[in-house]
Amino acid sequence: MAEVDWDQKTVIGFKAKAAKVTRNTSDLNGAPHPSSSSFSAGLLTSGLFLAARRVGAVVATDKKQTAGGNKAHQGTDHQRIAKLDRENEVAPPSKIPPSVGKAIQSARMEKELSQKDVAQKINEKPSVLQDYEAGRAIPNPQILSKLERVLGVKLRGNNIGEKLGAAKK
Repeated sequence: MAEVDWDQKTVIGFKAKAAKVTRNTSDLNGAPHPSSSSFSAGLLTSGLFLAARRVGAVVATDKKQTAGGNKAHQGTDHQRIAKLDRENEVAPPSKIPPSVGKAIQSARMEKELSQKDVAQKINEKPSVLQDYEAGRAIPNPQILSKLERVLGVKLRGNNIGEKLGAAKK
């Protein structure tokens, strides 16, 4: 019991990696095949390998552990992060109701004006008026009030499409 080596470590279930001993030039990483175009460039590598073998030195080749992995798909963390992002998102602003777009279009047709004419009268681009009529625009109170004045119809609140200045009941 007096001769116990207390500095030695015993690990159960662990097999140490041993270096692979090469037997020929094809086992050596980077050694070219005689039919390849880079064969002459690899003669130096092959020469070093053969010199080491003649001396009796052990030439080891190791495989890369992380080769061939998909670095873009590391795990499922990105899915959890995306879910958190979706939960914290603010709702997009509401679009203009289709009834407002129809009211604008019918009032414009009644006055026999083109979209370009109405856009010039309210000092906006024709594409803005197209978005309002199609229901794709985010409502802007200033533009809606300009449209109400030019077209003479109510576009906000209750009774959308009703003529302005009509008698209230």
